[in-house]
Amino acid sequence: MLTSSYFIKNYIKNFKFYKFSKKIVYNNNKSIYALKGMKANMAEFKSGFVTLIGRTNVGKSTLLNLLVGEKIAAIANKVQTTRTAIKGIVNRENSQIIFIDTPGIHKPKTKLNETMVETSFTSIADTDIILFLIEATSKDIGKGDRIILEKIKQAKRKTILLINKIDLVKRESLLKLIDIYSKEYDFQAVIPISATNTKYRNIVLDEIEKNLKSGPAYYDIEEYTDQTLKQLAEETIREKALKLLQDEVPHGIYIEVEKMKQRKNKNGEDIYDIEATIYCLRNSHKGIIIGKNGEMLKKIGRLARIDMEKNFGLKVNLKTWVKVKEDWQENDTIIKKFKTF
Repeated sequence: MLTSSYFIKNYIKNFKFYKFSKKIVYNNNKSIYALKGMKANMAEFKSGFVTLIGRTNVGKSTLLNLLVGEKIAAIANKVQTTRTAIKGIVNRENSQIIFIDTPGIHKPKTKLNETMVETSFTSIADTDIILFLIEATSKDIGKGDRIILEKIKQAKRKTILLINKIDLVKRESLLKLIDIYSKEYDFQAVIPISATNTKYRNIVLDEIEKNLKSGPAYYDIEEYTDQTLKQLAEETIREKALKLLQDEVPHGIYIEVEKMKQRKNKNGEDIYDIEATIYCLRNSHKGIIIGKNGEMLKKIGRLARIDMEKNFGLKVNLKTWVKVKEDWQENDTIIKKFKTF
C-alpha cells in the first residue's frame, strides 16, 4: 500500500500538491507532519465551512465520518447514499471546521434527484473551502468530474483535491492523474488518501486549517453535527436498509421517525422508544423489505438498533413499519425535507 509519507517524499519535488510555506517534519516514516513556528500562532483561532463534493459513491460520507471521528453519515456501497447536505463539526485546539457532505453528482431523473444535485452545487458557492474528492482509479477527467470542476472554477473558492482509494492503483497511474488535474486548476493542495485509513485524518485537517481565515467558533465545542437525534436515527435505519437490500429497492425508500421518546425502563435505565416507518415505491418492494416471515425487516431493525445504542449512549427500543407511497420522489412536501440551502 502507498502511504502518504511515501507520496510526500517521492513526489513533492515533481508535483507541488503540498504547498507548505513552513518546513515539513517527518516522524519515524509515519503519515504526520508539523509546521515550523506553530507555537507562535497558537493565539490565532480559525474557523470556516468546508464542502465535500464529488461524484456519487466516491467516498465522501466515509471521509466525513473519518474527519469528524463520529458516525454521522450513512455509508453503503450504493449510489446516491447521501441525499441531503449533512454537517459535521471538527473542533481542534486552534480551529473549528464545519464540513458539509453533499449528495453525489449524478444525472437527475426525479424531483428528488434534481434537489440533491442542486444542493451540491449551491453549497459550492456558499463555502470557504472545497474538498473535491475523486477516485484514484480514474484514467482521465470523466464527465461528472468535469462538470464539478467547471463549477469550482466558476465559484473561485480555495479547493483541495483529494484522490481517494490510492491502495487500488500503481504509482505511475496516480502520477498521471495528479498531472492531469494539476494542469486544469490551481489547487491549494492535492492529497492522495484512503478514506478508510485514519492515518490520513490529520494530514487533511492540517491542510484545511492552514487555509482557513481567522474566525469564531460557530458551534459549541461539544457538538460534532447539526443533525438532530431523530435525523441520526433515520440515517441509521436507511443505511442498514441500503446495505441489506438489492437492485432498485434501496433507492426508492425514505425513512420517517414518527416517535422518539426517552424514558426509564423497569431497571431504572434510560431508554429511547423509537417508532419509524420505511416508505417504498411499490407493493413488491414492500414484500422484499419485510422479507420471509419478517426476517429482513427484523435484521434491518436489529442492526440499526445496535448502531443507535452505540451512538446515542442509551438503550433503544426500535419498532419499524413498511408502507407504500408510490409518488414520494415527486412529492413537493416530502422533497422540501431534503432542501438544506
